[in-house]
Amino acid sequence: MSAATASPNARRGVLFAAITGNALCATATVHAVFGTFLVPLSEAFAWPRASISVVLGIIALSSAIVYPLAGRYADSHGTRRMVLIGNVLFALSVGALAFSNGSLPMFYATFLAIGIFGGIPSTAIFSKLVAEWFRENRGTALGISAGLGNGIGAVCLPILAAVLVSHYGWQMGYVGIALLIAVVGTPVYLAFLKDAPGFGKVEEERADSADGLSVSQAARKPAFWFIMIAIAAGGGISTAVLSHVVPIVGDRGFSLATGTAVLSVLALVGSIWQIVTGRMLDKSSGPRIIVPMYALAIIGLFALEYGPSSGFLIAGGTCLGISLGCQFGSLPFFIARYFGLRHFGAILGVMYSAVIAAQGTTPVLLDMAFDTFHTYRPAIHIAMGIMAAGSMLLLLLPAYRSKVDAKGLGVRVRH
Repeated sequence: MSAATASPNARRGVLFAAITGNALCATATVHAVFGTFLVPLSEAFAWPRASISVVLGIIALSSAIVYPLAGRYADSHGTRRMVLIGNVLFALSVGALAFSNGSLPMFYATFLAIGIFGGIPSTAIFSKLVAEWFRENRGTALGISAGLGNGIGAVCLPILAAVLVSHYGWQMGYVGIALLIAVVGTPVYLAFLKDAPGFGKVEEERADSADGLSVSQAARKPAFWFIMIAIAAGGGISTAVLSHVVPIVGDRGFSLATGTAVLSVLALVGSIWQIVTGRMLDKSSGPRIIVPMYALAIIGLFALEYGPSSGFLIAGGTCLGISLGCQFGSLPFFIARYFGLRHFGAILGVMYSAVIAAQGTTPVLLDMAFDTFHTYRPAIHIAMGIMAAGSMLLLLLPAYRSKVDAKGLGVRVRH
C-alpha cells in the first residue's frame, strides 16, 4: 500500500495530528508566550530582561542543530515513535521551568533542553509526515497543517498563559502549558499519527515511492541555495519585524492600540496565507507564483515606516503577513518538488536550521541598529533591500525537475 492508495481516514487523521502538533510546538508554547513570563521572572529573581532574553538565542542554536538530526532519523526510522518520545521530553522540560530558583545557569540549561526536545515534535517534522502522506494536494495539506496549527497555537496559548499567570503565578503557568503539551498532544499522536506506508520495508522496496536526492546531492544544486537563502533571509526579517512592530509604530507617534492591531493582522494573515500559498502552488505549474507574494514585504516595510495613517499601517501588516505566509507555505513544497521525498526530513531540517539561525540573530541586529541610530529607519531600508534580493533569488528558481507528479503524485529526480 502506498500513501496515494491509503485510507482517506488515515490521511485525515495524520493531518489532524499535524495540526495539533503545530499548535503545541515550541513556536506556540514557548516563543508566543515568552513575553507573558518575561516580567514576572524578572521581578521574581531580579534578573535583567536582557539576561532572560538570552534563552531565545539558546533555543535557536540548539534547534538549528537538532532539526537536521531529527529529520535524518525520521527519514531512516520513521516519525511516529520519535515524536511520541520527543513530545513527552519536551513537556517535561517546559514543566521544569516551574522549578527555576534564581540560578541563571540552571534556567539556561532548562531552555537548552527545551530547544533540543522541542526540535523533535516540530513544524519541520510534521511537514515531512504530511508531505509523505499527501501526494495529491500536498501544498494545501502542508499549508493547513502549519498555517492552521501555528495560528491556533499563537492565538490560544498566550491567552491561556496570561490567565494562568495572572491567577496562579508564573510557576503554574509553565505547569499548565506542560500539561497541555502532554495531555493533549500525546493521546492525539497515539491515535492518529502514523508513518507513511513504506517505512519498515527494505530500501529497494521504498525506492519507487520515495525517490530523491540526499542532502549533499541537493546542496550541489543552485535551487537549494536560492531557496534556503531567500527563505532564511525573509523569515529572519519577518520575525524581527513581528517582534518589533509595536516599537516601530510607536516611535512614529502611533498608539499602542494601533501597533497591536498591526501585529495581530500580520500574525493572522501570515497563518491564513500559508494555506492560500499551498493551494496556489498545487494549482500552478511552476515556482514563480511565489515571487510577487514574497516581494510584498518591501511594500509592507515601506508602509510601516512611512505610512501616514493607521489604515496604511494595517495594509503594511497585511502585506508582511502575506509574505510571511508564502515563505513558510512554500518551503516544504519546494523541497518535495525539487529534491524528492527520500531525504526530505534531512533537507528540510537543514533549511529550518538556517531559518531559525536567522530568526535568532535578526531581532538583535535590529535593536543594535536602533541603539546606533536611535531609529529603526536605516535597518528597515536594509531589510527592504534584502527582501528585494530574496525576490530575485526566487525568480531564478528553475522549472520543477520532472513533469511526473503534476498533481503532487511523487517526484522522480534524475541523478
